[in-house]
Amino acid sequence: MLAAFVSLKERIILFKLPGWLSQEGGNAETFDRSFVLLGFAMYIIGLVMVASSSMPVAERMFNDPFHFVTRHMIYIVLSMGVAAITLQIPMAWWHKYSSTLLLFGLVLLVVVLFIGRTVNGSTRWIAIGPITIQAAEPAKLFFFCYLSAYLVRRRDEVMENWRGFAKPLVVFGLLAFLLLRQPDLGTIIVMFVTTFGLLFLAGAKLWQFISIAGVGLTAIGALAYFSPYRWARVTGFLDPWKDPFGSGYQLTQSLMAYGRGEAFGQGLGNSIQKLDYLPEAHTDFVMAVLAEEFGFFGISVVLLLSMILVIKALMLGRKAVRKEKFFEGFFAYAIGIWMCFQAGVNIGASAGIVPTKGLTMPLISYGGSSMIIMTISLAILIRIDHELRLQSLQATSAGGRK
Repeated sequence: MLAAFVSLKERIILFKLPGWLSQEGGNAETFDRSFVLLGFAMYIIGLVMVASSSMPVAERMFNDPFHFVTRHMIYIVLSMGVAAITLQIPMAWWHKYSSTLLLFGLVLLVVVLFIGRTVNGSTRWIAIGPITIQAAEPAKLFFFCYLSAYLVRRRDEVMENWRGFAKPLVVFGLLAFLLLRQPDLGTIIVMFVTTFGLLFLAGAKLWQFISIAGVGLTAIGALAYFSPYRWARVTGFLDPWKDPFGSGYQLTQSLMAYGRGEAFGQGLGNSIQKLDYLPEAHTDFVMAVLAEEFGFFGISVVLLLSMILVIKALMLGRKAVRKEKFFEGFFAYAIGIWMCFQAGVNIGASAGIVPTKGLTMPLISYGGSSMIIMTISLAILIRIDHELRLQSLQATSAGGRK
């Protein structure tokens, strides 16, 4: 009876909006509402900035200034629908089918090499009618899901010897090889950092972490050095003003946007760099337009929202691990590290702190695949928190009956 009651309660909580807005069971909340508020805040900021930054290029390309903002609104609605479905999926399902999901991610990375759409020299998108899927986005999520499940099964092995530490790196190597064929070095770096961060949190030895991280960083450096295209990005990042109309063009235009923004910006819609001066102003460099229009204050608000989201994800992971929900804890850790690093690289690239990597700003930049996958990740965090609270509710109810 108790299990049936909890199951019924769970369904009501997740489907009934008034139930979500009210407190359940006295003063006990059934999941952390701040995750939802943070997500909506970033949705709104992203929608406003995509509308502001994309109108000039949309007018020129499609004779419709609202082309990109309309599509972005559709992506948000789709993301919310997918999130509603994701909230119904128990974490046990993600754990059980983690290997299957990884295999599906690998299939997507293989398929995109044969039938993918090529844009700016990169083959990263699978077109299915009007829908375009960036294969690397679901592959990242599914790999982190698999890695979390692996650490539950082999945690002692990871902590004690090389083999346990090296096995997930073999899988990562296969994914990295397929991503390099696109090519997509930025995604590889995000996955590399998240993988090693998660292995470290799972208890890997410090000497293992340092030695393999050194090898990985050397390999990434070699990939950049021996690729003229990637090396041009690195050198352009180090001194963009040396070739301001060539390899350093995008970064110099972005830096001008940051400079014009000053403390409080030029005001919404008053960006000059978005007027076909700054390439990819509504995708990879949307934060530069935000900096120009809202200044240091605007960037600080976005950084604060992202920081709160990441800290909450990491704290949720720690809470789950303490309650011996290791898969849920490691998965929350992975999502937190992933969001933190990707946001840092996106803002850092537009501000000239790191080389340009073509990574979107989570929940803000234009891009359907990234928006949907990041929303799924946020929904997974909500689900983890929800299940932990239900576990506490069940324990309390059982104690009361005794």
